[in-house]
Amino acid sequence: MNFGDTIAALSSGRPPAAVAIIRTSGPRANAAAQALAGPLPAPRQASLRTLRHPQTGAELDSVLLLRFDAPLTATGEDIVEYQCHGGRAVVAAILDALTSLGLRQAVPGEFTRRALANGRIDLTEAEGLADLLESETESQRRAALALAGGALSRQIDVWQLRVVDLSARAEAAIDYVGDEDETATDTSDLRAEALALAADLDHWLARPRAERLKDGIRVVVAGPPNAGKSSLVNALAGSDRAIVTDVAGTTRDSIEVPLAIDGVPLVLIDTAGLRETNDAVESLGIARARSEAARAEILLWLGNPAKAPAHPHLLLIAPKSDLGARGGDGASSVSALTGAGIPQLLGRLGVAATSLLPAEGDVALNQRQATAVAEAADRLRTVPTDLLLLAETLRSTRVAFDRLTGRAGVEDAIDALFTRFCLGK
Repeated sequence: MNFGDTIAALSSGRPPAAVAIIRTSGPRANAAAQALAGPLPAPRQASLRTLRHPQTGAELDSVLLLRFDAPLTATGEDIVEYQCHGGRAVVAAILDALTSLGLRQAVPGEFTRRALANGRIDLTEAEGLADLLESETESQRRAALALAGGALSRQIDVWQLRVVDLSARAEAAIDYVGDEDETATDTSDLRAEALALAADLDHWLARPRAERLKDGIRVVVAGPPNAGKSSLVNALAGSDRAIVTDVAGTTRDSIEVPLAIDGVPLVLIDTAGLRETNDAVESLGIARARSEAARAEILLWLGNPAKAPAHPHLLLIAPKSDLGARGGDGASSVSALTGAGIPQLLGRLGVAATSLLPAEGDVALNQRQATAVAEAADRLRTVPTDLLLLAETLRSTRVAFDRLTGRAGVEDAIDALFTRFCLGK
């Protein structure tokens, strides 16, 4: 990837469409636009122009042209956008004309990667933007928007300032204390403030992680054979996703069904009935069912409450209420056949799932971010009494924060991130 090139790509949805947006970015963006459209409008002023092929003079399309001059642009480079008609042939012709002028097709995520390289955003904001592009539920959208808007970046700046202040005081103590007195220097205040910052970082690490928002809360439906697990999954999902028969042991493999309740993402998992069996294939399914139950973030148990597995988020279900079954011991009485009790169960599920997600307005750390924060916290918890070693520990803490924002040592993370982006972003 050569950031000295000028790149072009379709930034809107795949044609055909009413309108398409073609974006160019780089040092030759303005010159290319002038070759196609003639004299350019003032920056940030939309203008209706007729594009012509620079070699043949053939008319390509009438477009709304917008020019954005560096450095105050999305990428930090000169940008020109063409809002054209959204037919495939129109888009192809304009891209072909731009390519003939020496521009190249952007690779996925290259516009955002240039924004990162030019300091327009940091790595946490880029991750938020990737999450925003992939968001499917309201809770995912809100969390991604906060991250893309710099909420975590601003918090990291606060942490960095605290560490920089501690570093400056440690360096000053080293500079102004004589060698014969250095071992007697009182570092208790510096160490106490470092521990206080570590405690703040631990508070962030204790929050629910972003993966739950992205991947969904795992809700496992478990119980004995013929308890009505598959029927309940179908009723909750609102469609026939699992096979339902009267034959015990029909479900032999786990079935995952994505679901959203009031904007909260869930993954319903139907499992094999738990019982003793000599059937080798069914035994594999039962082993997998036990494994899924152990991994569940919420467990729906359809069976004898006394035999329910121990679980911190257990919901007891009394199925087949249409046959006279009644819930006890706090169990939800439901009927997959008539739908009785299903809305109430969905409500309970939504409440339980919400309690496992970040609170409204909180920023959730993903695994990469949490690893960097944990590294910083570990270093701050172990700051030594020796001034030289203390100063070095604080310096390495700053490096951990730099990895968090993408300023140092994160090329692998950056490469992995931008494979998630679409072509024109």
